Amino acid sequence: MPTPLPTFDHDAALLACARGERFALRVLYEQEARWLLGVVRRIVRDAVLAEDVLQDAFLQIWQRAETFDPALGSGRGWIYTVVRHQALRAVRGSATEPVLLDPETLTGVSDLQQAQSDEDDDRGLDPDSLERCLQRLDAPRRACVVHAFVDGYTHEQIAERLNTPLGTVKSWIRRSLLALKECLA
Repeated sequence: MPTPLPTFDHDAALLACARGERFALRVLYEQEARWLLGVVRRIVRDAVLAEDVLQDAFLQIWQRAETFDPALGSGRGWIYTVVRHQALRAVRGSATEPVLLDPETLTGVSDLQQAQSDEDDDRGLDPDSLERCLQRLDAPRRACVVHAFVDGYTHEQIAERLNTPLGTVKSWIRRSLLALKECLA
């Protein structure tokens, strides 16, 4: 998945939204909507619902823009967090379960970057470095990380899907995140 132009200032756009400048929300939508729609589609598994979720998420972005604090993380990470949480709420509110992506065919680089920016400030990770570090993880551990941070699965769902004890899944995720952090440092 291509990334947006690095010259776009997500922080400034969010701060403009917080001031009530509607053009900023339109610019944010034009810049990120196609990428965000892909993230939402993977979580909710329904194209029509994904569009509704994305619309609701952008409404939340507009309404909550004043809560964004650039000192706590990147604007882009904040936006992806709002959208991802809206999608997860939509899934949890329905009987539909998120789709299980095949970690062998999914590199998860751009998706994992988004998930990583949810947890940490966006340090402009190099996709090649992240891909290299992901490939260092063995397949079951990589699958756990992708399912947790890309698919939005709970630890329990991952354990059930992979037919692995819950404690093992939690351990694999924790250790894999530490390994990724060390590799990317």
